Amino acid sequence: MKKIVMTFALAGFIGFSAHAQDDLIASLKDNQSLSATAGFEFTPIINLERTSVKNQGSSGTCWSYSGNSFLESEMIREGKEPVDIAEIYTARCTYIEKAKNYVRMHGNLGWGDGGALHDVINMYDTYGALPQEVYNGLNYGTDINRFGEMQAALKGMLDGVIQNKNRQLTPNWIKAFTAVLDSYLGEVPENFEYKGKTYTPKSFADEVIGLKADNYLELTCIPNEPLYEEVFFPVPDNWSFDYAYNVQMDDLTATIDNALENGYTVGWATDVSEKYFSWKNGVAYVPEMDYKYMTAEEKDNMFNGPQPEAEITPEMRQEAFDNYTTTDDHGMQIVGLAKDQNGKEYYIVKNSWGESNDYMGYLFVTKNFVKYKTTALLVNKKAIPKKIYKS
Repeated sequence: MKKIVMTFALAGFIGFSAHAQDDLIASLKDNQSLSATAGFEFTPIINLERTSVKNQGSSGTCWSYSGNSFLESEMIREGKEPVDIAEIYTARCTYIEKAKNYVRMHGNLGWGDGGALHDVINMYDTYGALPQEVYNGLNYGTDINRFGEMQAALKGMLDGVIQNKNRQLTPNWIKAFTAVLDSYLGEVPENFEYKGKTYTPKSFADEVIGLKADNYLELTCIPNEPLYEEVFFPVPDNWSFDYAYNVQMDDLTATIDNALENGYTVGWATDVSEKYFSWKNGVAYVPEMDYKYMTAEEKDNMFNGPQPEAEITPEMRQEAFDNYTTTDDHGMQIVGLAKDQNGKEYYIVKNSWGESNDYMGYLFVTKNFVKYKTTALLVNKKAIPKKIYKS
């Protein structure tokens, strides 16, 4: 475990689901009034190794960026030279599997870029992986992902397949769907060269990345479901109808703390739509006073240094989930632990919106925010305290 002590000044945030993500990002950037130099001083206590900050561009693929960044950190932790894993290859494989379910469900399934952290593990296990240098998904002159036209075309095609007047699907629709992906993202090579050796996507995952899909587990917290067993994960982007291991609210932070203390990073799926999650200011916390009751001055000073924070209960958490104030907006990677100038602990979080803030793509998030707004965690099973998970 790598520990670094140093002092910062302030910053932080980016997107998860396909649900109006671009609008969400724009509104979050516009809604913060303070600059990213406002009054916080952070001292990291645990700062684990990871690969560079990436930019997901205009696409709802943060789940793939955060999930693959998590796998890259797992390679480092195991003493391997990390690979820059092609996030858009993972996303492309997910679109193919999602399309099959979309058609099977007669279109009664959300469509778009959105996904979940477990999709990264599932696609890695089923399709393997590619390095970024072999498959970057930029096939028509763009320098970043721009998926709006592609996703509209894909959905229109799938809806046409479902509504066709033949009353029977042809065996060719998935080939036609894949051809559209080829046009926008590029064809997937059957074989490719990497450091002087020839691989397939599967052999590359097995021989170079070398991680075992069975070692990873997705955790969630749904109080009205059975504890310490796998339950259905009820979020719109769970297109694959996966189950997650259900824990108590305090188990979420206990698992993160145990992971970080033992050298493991954590994939983090969360809600980012609240006014107290600031990309511009690089901080997320739960203010003691409800935002809607704040004065204009109090709103203006929300990120002017450390503020009193609300205590979170399981009932608060579930109510927010049930009334849609907690949704599966975004995926990031928790890579460390820090304290502010008052000694309060924050998780250090790596984002996928490029190095566009004062912390060069990172932010600081309180444990209470994590308890309140987490929808899921992706962890190595060995990182979970034994009293929470017994393999």
